[in-house]
Amino acid sequence: MKGVIIKCLGDLVKEKYGKDKWERALEEAGLGKNTIFLATEDVEDSTALRIIDSVCKVLNISFVQAADAFGDYWVNVFAPRVYAPYYIGVNSAKEFLLKLDKIHVNTTETLKNVNPPRFEYEWKDTKTLIMKYKSKRGLIDFMVGLIKGVGKHYNESLRIVKLEPDKVMIVFPK
Repeated sequence: MKGVIIKCLGDLVKEKYGKDKWERALEEAGLGKNTIFLATEDVEDSTALRIIDSVCKVLNISFVQAADAFGDYWVNVFAPRVYAPYYIGVNSAKEFLLKLDKIHVNTTETLKNVNPPRFEYEWKDTKTLIMKYKSKRGLIDFMVGLIKGVGKHYNESLRIVKLEPDKVMIVFPK
């Protein structure tokens, strides 16, 4: 996993809960409290998952609550600063989500050791999309949190249902 994910998580925890909580989470994960993650550095998946679990423990929240908070922060605070060009010309949650696989390909094509999740799309009807999550990491709850964040960003009430460990159904309002 790239450090940008953990950097974003750290920014979220520090901004919403305080620097001390982030430092405690890092220590709980077996790292130094002043550990810094660079956006392009490689972070072992096991280390990243340990940090996420530690954040949950320190903040006394569930994994799903952490995934939802991360998704909201990534889509509505972090990514608009770091990846602003990907938001240009996109006017709806549907447009953004359908662009997501291409975004992952474009943002990682020049980086080494990158295995971002990939997505496949299947329309059930004009308002219902099934997104298939393709990743060995098994972080579909983070995908759900990100989709919720996309709905918030575009001020759309999306109905999101995790169907399987690798499939999510999204019902768009229009």
